[in-house]
Amino acid sequence: MTTQRNEQAEPDLVDDHLTDPTDQTELDDDDWESGYADDRVSADGDDPEEDLTTGEWDLEARFALKRVGGLRTELEDITEVEYRQLRLERVVLVGVWTEGSVEDAENSLAELAALAETAGSEVLEAIYQRRQKPDPATFIGRGKVEALKEIVEHTGADTVICDGELAPSQLRNLEDKVKVKVVDRTALILDIFAQHAKSREGQAQVELAQLSYMKQRLRGWGGNLSRQAGGRVAGGAGIGGRGPGETKIETDRRRINTKIAKLRRELAHMRTTRDTKRAERRRHAIPAVAIAGYTNAGKSSILNRLTGAGVLVEDALFATLDPTTRRTTTSDGRVYTLSDTVGFVRHLPHQLVEAFRSTLEEVADADLIVHVVDGSHADPEGQLAAVREVFAEIEASQVPELVVINKADRADPLVLARLRASEPHSVVVSARTGEGIEAALAAVEADLPRPGVAFEALLPYERGDLLNRIHTAGEVEHLEHTGDGTVVRGRVNEDLAGELAPYLV
Repeated sequence: MTTQRNEQAEPDLVDDHLTDPTDQTELDDDDWESGYADDRVSADGDDPEEDLTTGEWDLEARFALKRVGGLRTELEDITEVEYRQLRLERVVLVGVWTEGSVEDAENSLAELAALAETAGSEVLEAIYQRRQKPDPATFIGRGKVEALKEIVEHTGADTVICDGELAPSQLRNLEDKVKVKVVDRTALILDIFAQHAKSREGQAQVELAQLSYMKQRLRGWGGNLSRQAGGRVAGGAGIGGRGPGETKIETDRRRINTKIAKLRRELAHMRTTRDTKRAERRRHAIPAVAIAGYTNAGKSSILNRLTGAGVLVEDALFATLDPTTRRTTTSDGRVYTLSDTVGFVRHLPHQLVEAFRSTLEEVADADLIVHVVDGSHADPEGQLAAVREVFAEIEASQVPELVVINKADRADPLVLARLRASEPHSVVVSARTGEGIEAALAAVEADLPRPGVAFEALLPYERGDLLNRIHTAGEVEHLEHTGDGTVVRGRVNEDLAGELAPYLV
């Protein structure tokens, strides 16, 4: 029966329940609902969260701590409760247009805005200036600095983000004139990496890149970094000091160098583990396929579609930084690995390339690169060129490349046709709908390196282990079961060909 919500019936129900907890005759389990029922539990008692993949758990945890734009708490009366304010960092974007078209300059600022929003900022204004080269003193001209100061004061912004890497002097001059914090594109990308790095190796790589960037930009308020040690510190040299005359900036720089050396040793130790796994795959002649491309092009979605890896997927720049490797098989049983790598971006900071070199070597040592590009982006050709610049920097230009044009469900058909014409060795897919995934799998399998030794052997039935290794590590062109054994013809690597030598026909 239905539970009555009145003042008289409710105590009776509670009293009956307390008198005899086992008496359930007056309550129907199908109709009664507890006030503490968990809405996430389905009717059959299964918890849908138990079916979440690792990536979905990571995404849920990331959203649980997400800052929400437009939320502000301002308490006018602070007599009883202290004043609190909750808001996003409010930023103004500044760019210098030195080459290309107006559309290129606007695309670059649009990408900077996406980076700022990913870092947790609210973009208020975006301006750019046409110059032959950035101003050596303030990045933008003197007149633009005054206009930028007016915009900052009018909008109430607390940060200015410049679309480029600023020299320490440019950073100092801009902050002195605009009177708010100024960061450049490199610092913004490093901040995003610091937020999204999860593994111990990824966090160490990001910290190394941040320290390398910070070392040249040490600065204190009022020139306090130029102070010399005095008093008792001068006489006893202090803890970790070098005696009288050493300034604070020298002390801080020395500590940063010590930390950088420690991080490099830790990363070298972690790199040994990665090299061991890579050498093991080479010893077993397992082909390696690396999924690379521009950030937010859909690399993790492609990996999930191809292997069911279940890694984190989010519509944000640099959502996943830690590489993921999954073992999979071709349609004829050959084993190979698919690795998702960190995304690239225009003007990727050099500090990040150096810090993530051990991770990026997965791309250089791969047998095939699946280059994913966003077909719905305003400038997909620019994305392809930017990624290939990084390929050249990490010496991966000679690795065979298959271009996968993703997001076909949102792309303009004319843009897709243009990309197919400029990239003949390409396939068009949609990781969201599954369109073209089968064609992409077939193209990957066709581009995998073929074993080098052709053979024909008569294997006894008791050597089923050799037949299984031929299926997993080689190509089978012909298979026939006879009275004397199994006749196999195909291609294998040199190590397996040596074991098959006694059975060759």
